Amino acid sequence: MNKIIKDQVSSLKLSATLAINEESNKLKKSGKKIYKFGFGQSPFPIPDSIVNALKNNASKNTYLPMQGLEELRITIANYINKKNNNHFIPEDIIIGPGTKELMLLTQIAFNGEILLPAPSWVSYQPQALLAKNKVHWIQTSMDNNWFPSTEDLENKIKKLKNKNILLFLNSPNNPSGTICKNLSEIAKIAKKYKLIILSDEIYSELTFNKEYKSISKFYPERTIVSNGLSKWCGAGGWRLGFFAIPKHLKELKNSLKILCSESFSSVSAPIQYAALEAYKGDHTKYLDKVRNILEFIGNYVYENLKSNAVNIKKPEGGFYLLPEFTNAKFSSSSEMCKDILNKTGVALLPGSDFGFSKKKMIARLSYTDFDGANFLKNTLGSKKLDYADLKKNAPNIVNGVKALKEWSKSL
Repeated sequence: MNKIIKDQVSSLKLSATLAINEESNKLKKSGKKIYKFGFGQSPFPIPDSIVNALKNNASKNTYLPMQGLEELRITIANYINKKNNNHFIPEDIIIGPGTKELMLLTQIAFNGEILLPAPSWVSYQPQALLAKNKVHWIQTSMDNNWFPSTEDLENKIKKLKNKNILLFLNSPNNPSGTICKNLSEIAKIAKKYKLIILSDEIYSELTFNKEYKSISKFYPERTIVSNGLSKWCGAGGWRLGFFAIPKHLKELKNSLKILCSESFSSVSAPIQYAALEAYKGDHTKYLDKVRNILEFIGNYVYENLKSNAVNIKKPEGGFYLLPEFTNAKFSSSSEMCKDILNKTGVALLPGSDFGFSKKKMIARLSYTDFDGANFLKNTLGSKKLDYADLKKNAPNIVNGVKALKEWSKSL
């Protein structure tokens, strides 16, 4: 019988993050107590002013320009330039139905090879496989905050015959929750070898020290800035993201525009109009509260899990941690996560989904299993959060971490 599915598609499986979410929901419906530490979604409500902007523009029903609403592109260019000290103009901005779609189309357009630090977000590699781009992994270490050292990066580049190279860099990082501390040094290597960098800055507004740095500050000429609404304002389901592409990459931008026109046509009109409020409005108070809660919860999980049996880095942004269970003896991190789920109800993602060897007993933990609306409401005006706040507003975090800690001690 003739195959009707292409090899690069048939070799893939469901996105790990979406698959664990569906599996967790299925187990919950069957009556099992599940702690949803596997799926990374903001638990917080979208700010009211942005929701109202969507309501007020719900009647907008025409196709907008393929590249995106001009006023929105002007607003986003101003937002990035102020934040990163860039010099983007509206023509450099492309609005997409989430950055995931724009990344896939970029990989399809790109003629070259992909460099991924291990760990990297679960969809970078599968998208490369779909686009038939060869992937090269750069192993990182906890000592370097789970980002590549310049020595490892340069050594890897020197081994590659193809000099068209696209490096993905995601800081704050999914899955580690850490921040890249050697951006300027990486930028020097990138400049030396004329790399293209895709700077995935989707968690940038959730940097706990509020001092976000983009590699585009050090290497603006060939860095694509990727960002969107999903993480910082809780609008993952709205599906709006953007790329800012510098003039030096005009050829890539023009090809991407063609692919956009032949795939999603244009992003939902009401959501683009609502995004104007997201990027024009002052959401400082909302973000301060969200960061405060996430940092408090992240530190609680970190302090309660770290031990002789669990290696873990303190979170610096976003809502992830990357515990390594040093005493675990399983054939793979996937088998370990199944054992954790069956024995404790804690759903985690195996490190092998993020580029680690399957023999490395690492898992990604997302500390978002709580009602963000209630947490915000119940801690208004609270300058310093405490354990009572956590127990009241995030009981699944407290109980899930306890169950995971007991499991690690039983090994």
